[in-house]
Amino acid sequence: MLNFTFYNPTKILFGEGRIKDIAGEIPAGAKILMTYGGGSIKRNGVFDEVKTALQGYELMEFGGIEPNPTYETLMQCVEMVRKSKIDFLLAVGGGSVIDGTKFVAAAALYEGEPWEIVTGFAKKVKSAVPFGTVLTLPATGSEMNSGAVITNRALNAKLPFSHPALFPKFSVLDPTKTYTLPPAQIGNGVVDTFVHVIEQYLTYPVNGKLQDRFAEGLLLTLIEEGPKALAQPENYDVRANLMWCATLGLNGLISAGVPQDWATHMIGHELTALTGLDHAKTLAVVLPAVLKMRSQDKKEKLLQYAERVWGIKTGDDHARINAAIEKTCDFFESMQVATRLCDYHIGADIIPAVVGQLKAHGMIKLGEKKDVTPELVESIMKECL
Repeated sequence: MLNFTFYNPTKILFGEGRIKDIAGEIPAGAKILMTYGGGSIKRNGVFDEVKTALQGYELMEFGGIEPNPTYETLMQCVEMVRKSKIDFLLAVGGGSVIDGTKFVAAAALYEGEPWEIVTGFAKKVKSAVPFGTVLTLPATGSEMNSGAVITNRALNAKLPFSHPALFPKFSVLDPTKTYTLPPAQIGNGVVDTFVHVIEQYLTYPVNGKLQDRFAEGLLLTLIEEGPKALAQPENYDVRANLMWCATLGLNGLISAGVPQDWATHMIGHELTALTGLDHAKTLAVVLPAVLKMRSQDKKEKLLQYAERVWGIKTGDDHARINAAIEKTCDFFESMQVATRLCDYHIGADIIPAVVGQLKAHGMIKLGEKKDVTPELVESIMKECL
């Protein structure tokens, strides 16, 4: 196991009805800006529940944060925070709203050009507006980490960043708030969480036994509960387990002391920026191809994955690895998320654009061993067709 430091200051308020407790987590007299997406929180009652919980506070709102939050929209929010002298941000929604709010929290107090925060200068961030979250769509784990992904439409760029100042102060996780989500969002959320875990697990052995077992437990829970969430939309226990999986899948715990990959995500980000395809759908397409093309590099962990997660114990190494990859695809398909580019009417002409964007963003040495080159990405993309 590698040396590591683990830190996570986010307080979790988990369970039905916990929105009522948020006032106790926000300083008295704070001027609050609630951020949200397309307005579903007003239709499903979450908006009113938050307003009731915050009676006595000065509360403003900023809606319209996109599923892939854009720099252009977020800068409008930054201006609002600055002009209105907002003391506290409250992100109400899924990972995109939370990611966008993290950018706003940092950008509002940043002295330079805010896009620098995303393009490698996050270390220049000295402070951020404090914020909390009310999660309505479990998927990204953003409710308990300090990272985010932002899209710049003008540059056709979708890039990640992180900073220790961007951990939420608290996050409300109420599984009942996911009951009204459409099946497509549930499927996407399960796939997104699954691939988050895989990126931290399917690398190479470093004797991180606890991290491996923890990751395998998350994967097995997703496999067991994911299809149930589609079949039983208001099963509290199913939704609670999935919500907690999504949070634990990317809060830093399973990655502590082990190598991480993230090549699938970086390729997927470029696909989303270029085509608008849902983030989770890009992951479902790219991951199987990455595993096939890197099966020798990941051989030991792939065999462990085949046995412990999918119960595949017979056959030669090649057969077991292929069977595990096939099982992974079958699971994604069972969540109603297709696993080929052709399923989304995307052809081979996208490949040069993806490779070009990765080069433009300096992502020419991806993966846990930094050996996923643009040439290998081109081969991976051909396997996705």
